[in-house]
Amino acid sequence: MAADGIVLQGLTVKNTGVSSMQDMAAVRIQESEYVTVRNNKLLNNTYGVYVQNGAHCLIANNIVKSAAIDEQNSGNGIHAWRGDDLRIKGNKVYGHRDGIYLEFVVNSTISKNTSEKNVRYGLHFMFSHDDVYDNNTFSGNGSGVAVMFSKGVTMTNNVFKNNWGDAAYGLLLKEITDGKIEGNIFTKNTVGVYMEGATRIHTTRNIFRDNGWAMRIQASSSNGSFTENNFISNSFDVATNGTMVLNVFKNNYWDKYDGYDLDRDNLGDIPYYPVSVYAVVTEKVPTAMILYRSFLTDILDKVEKVMPSIIPDQLKDDSPVMTKWDLK
Repeated sequence: MAADGIVLQGLTVKNTGVSSMQDMAAVRIQESEYVTVRNNKLLNNTYGVYVQNGAHCLIANNIVKSAAIDEQNSGNGIHAWRGDDLRIKGNKVYGHRDGIYLEFVVNSTISKNTSEKNVRYGLHFMFSHDDVYDNNTFSGNGSGVAVMFSKGVTMTNNVFKNNWGDAAYGLLLKEITDGKIEGNIFTKNTVGVYMEGATRIHTTRNIFRDNGWAMRIQASSSNGSFTENNFISNSFDVATNGTMVLNVFKNNYWDKYDGYDLDRDNLGDIPYYPVSVYAVVTEKVPTAMILYRSFLTDILDKVEKVMPSIIPDQLKDDSPVMTKWDLK
């Protein structure tokens, strides 16, 4: 479509085929504004919906399903290249390279979508600013969501779950600034949140449960705050690759905290250090994970508590809460 104001709804489009010369799509929006694509079934196509230089478009309540096997021979379910004020809402996207892909997309909203079993990411941002994604579910993808080289992205009330694998993350942040992560659930991911070069990211009131690593925060990340989050039944709460600490942890609930609260103000009287000695060891020697949960692990943790020397002692929560936050 290269016209403005078109409404496309109630159609089934399938089997568009694969081409090495062009991006084959069930629906293509090109140089258009105020286009609506809703309530369609887009099945077994390389790309489901492809937006190129679109503005004020609505892509809603579509089923976008394919059976991608690898990244090289597949396309994205909903792909947007250069867009402004796009609304991607209520879609169900399965089996593509990326479920939803945004590049040079600004002032847009991605909400109430389900993106599952995609080869690479459930949702992928590149050079996209001042966008919001909220109330989405990302499950069983290569990784849940990647936000890269972007600023001003708001991430609220999403579910990131069952993203397992050697390089799998619930949420990957790389070279981004001024973001907000609030009200999300991270459960059963290899890594809940991975941050590299992330600046001024405010992470609050999230649930981290049953992940391998709840958070891996590289030393290149700075000026972030982590407040009022629940950390429950994660193998490691926090890991980092450096000793310099440029982020603040405060008032989080940590199920591994074994401190006390003598004045009964619901705040621990001693700090909590979320980086365990074994998290430091495995960051430097990944193969050491084979000994995790062994007798050696317990000895290292006990020795470190008595004579701390390895963990970054400035990465701490000075006022951990004693009871879980009431979060949905």
